[in-house]
Amino acid sequence: MKVLAIIPARGGSKGIPRKNVVNFLGKPLIQWSIEAALKSKVITDIAVSSDDDDILQEAKKNDSIIAIKRPLELAQDSSRTEPVLAHVLETLKPENYDYLILLQPTSPLRTFEDIDLAFSILKDAKADSLISVCSLGYHPYKSFKVDENGFLEGIINNDFPFSPRQELPITYRANGAIYIIRIKSFLKNKSLLTDKTIHFKMNIEKSLDIDTEADIIQIEQNANNC
Repeated sequence: MKVLAIIPARGGSKGIPRKNVVNFLGKPLIQWSIEAALKSKVITDIAVSSDDDDILQEAKKNDSIIAIKRPLELAQDSSRTEPVLAHVLETLKPENYDYLILLQPTSPLRTFEDIDLAFSILKDAKADSLISVCSLGYHPYKSFKVDENGFLEGIINNDFPFSPRQELPITYRANGAIYIIRIKSFLKNKSLLTDKTIHFKMNIEKSLDIDTEADIIQIEQNANNC
């Protein structure tokens, strides 16, 4: 069983300049994901994809990391993750691997235990992929949107905004920490979401995602509690 972990870390960032190498609790942000991947018992290879030479040099400090230079067209603010993963697979030859695990550097509180447990759950399930999730503080079905005439209407229907929460379907949000998919499924669908995707629920503390300076302060306050 060959499992490839991909850590995408472009150089640019609007919220925090050079976010992926910013100091977080004493080490570069990307190093948290690298160390979690290195400690994992299921990951066999680790690749860091970046357009930034400094980030690639940081990754190369770990001898077992494969550093892959990303084309500039895949490192824009509007760039999607799927083409970045496809580029890594094309570089390393997808037939060499059975599973792909996406680990985003902005989720530093995700641990190797989380990764290994999520992988074990996926392997035991009749599924093709897994996405880590967490609970929502507010049920999305209770939301409104504005119609073409400027009037409010329920985002799903006009009954749900007034329904007791207990009567609504359970919903989650992807927390960005762990994505796992069979290589064959990813190459076929070019998406991390398949017809057979299961979820891996994580707590809110571990699900915090770094996008702004305020996020760093919040996560540092919660880090010791995880």
